Amino acid sequence: MSALWHLNVVASYARNSKSRERQEFVLLCVSRFLDEVYENVDKMAQFGFENDIHSILKLDMPITNAPMARWQRKASSSNTSALSGLSPGKSANVSLSSSKTPSKTPGKNKKQTPSKMGGDRFIPTRNSKQMDVATFLLTKENEPADTNTSVTSETQKAWSVSLNGYNVEDAKILHLGGKPLNAPEGYQNNLKVLYTQTATPASIKKSRYISSTPDRILDAPDLRNDFYLNLLDWSSRNFLAVALHNSVYLWDATQGDIILLMKMEREEDYICSLSWTKEGSYLAVGTSDCKVQLWDVENQKRLRSMASHTARVGSLSWNDHVVSSGSRSGHIHHHDVRVADHHIGTLTAHTQEVCGLKWSPDGRYLASGGNDNLVCIWPRAQEGSAGNDSQLIRCWSEHQGAVKALAWCPWQPNILASGGGTSDRHIRIWNVNSGSCISSLDTQSQISSLVFAPNYKELVSAHGYAHNNVVVRKYPSLSKVAELNGHDDRVLSLTLSPDCSTVATVAADETIRLWKSFEMDPVKKKAKERMVKSTSSVIHQSIR
Repeated sequence: MSALWHLNVVASYARNSKSRERQEFVLLCVSRFLDEVYENVDKMAQFGFENDIHSILKLDMPITNAPMARWQRKASSSNTSALSGLSPGKSANVSLSSSKTPSKTPGKNKKQTPSKMGGDRFIPTRNSKQMDVATFLLTKENEPADTNTSVTSETQKAWSVSLNGYNVEDAKILHLGGKPLNAPEGYQNNLKVLYTQTATPASIKKSRYISSTPDRILDAPDLRNDFYLNLLDWSSRNFLAVALHNSVYLWDATQGDIILLMKMEREEDYICSLSWTKEGSYLAVGTSDCKVQLWDVENQKRLRSMASHTARVGSLSWNDHVVSSGSRSGHIHHHDVRVADHHIGTLTAHTQEVCGLKWSPDGRYLASGGNDNLVCIWPRAQEGSAGNDSQLIRCWSEHQGAVKALAWCPWQPNILASGGGTSDRHIRIWNVNSGSCISSLDTQSQISSLVFAPNYKELVSAHGYAHNNVVVRKYPSLSKVAELNGHDDRVLSLTLSPDCSTVATVAADETIRLWKSFEMDPVKKKAKERMVKSTSSVIHQSIR
């Protein structure tokens, strides 16, 4: 009989009983029985629900009562072939013809874009056989390994291929088609071990080595220790000229030979300045007897001696066939070496000795520096017209000491660098067009010479008291790149080699030191050599 029938019998017995106490006892028992029954019913229902959830979440069998996926509905509605199954170790090619959605939506006159090939995005291709194998592999991982089996991996692979048609170890749960994208340039994986990490090409920083010792040292006996003179110059034909008291010597940097070019007749006279022509065939020599001599170096012959000054000629600079000379009197003379009447102009802005003189690379401007602390800018000399002070373009008086060091920037013809003496010690960069001072730097040392090094776009300065060294600075920041120490006394002058790789310095310690600090990269050097063309000059015209 059912529990409900028994419950009805007990209830009727309680109603027919004449004893009130017995009725209450029976009703109490029935109430407790009902509570236990309800509690057991709840437990059984919960247990059945958990079993249903557990069976749903298991992946060892397909879910038969689940609704069909969207991609399956699309695939079944199309007339194309279904997806091909995945084979282990091979990438499956998903090929579905483009199934287009209806061109119009009911109630809207709007075009619809065709759906993409291969069904919905991010829905991987699954194979029922592969899912079964994957479930087996997952459950197998939790089982303890059997150490008694002597079956090798090759045997297991053969069994798997025979039974399943493929190796179980190669089974995949998901397969994503397409090649992975390459990492962007310069990307570094932070998970790499540090000692195996290699720098990417973008992060490699190249830095050149600048030797702190000179490449060669030459003796310069009887060198005149005079700050205001210019006794060193390097020609485009690789000849280094140096003035030693009353003689001029040439050092062939290619062959290493030393040539005595000239010697003054009187012992008390001395050489004050030297300057090569652009093509390097002729050398101008300024002397203490107020003359400018012109020498043919190849034939070691003096072509002419030009007298016009009233004091020693301490500075020289060429501009085609015109050589400009600065004197202790403060005058600047222009000499046309092609004509007999060579003196074609005079500039008289300086009140003291002109110790610095430089023509700009394009030949438009002449910069002059004097012991009166002035920097003057003059225009190109006009043929047949005498120069005067009205031609003065710029005149700067910011320096507090003698200005001997002058240098034009080769890649910016309107930029001039000037350096002051012991009382000033400043490098100043000027813009000739605007007349403004672009930058200024206190070097804490006397500046005797300046030159721009175009290979690395740097500015090289020679210093006297108190550092007596050579400093390489980056342009235009003027930050220090290197210091070249070696001279025992103040550096009087410096000049750059024709290939701009070496700087030569001459000092009061009677030595000439060659610093090979600007060598170019071989690839860049060959490219530059191909671009350089042979140049000719009008100086080849007859010189009288």
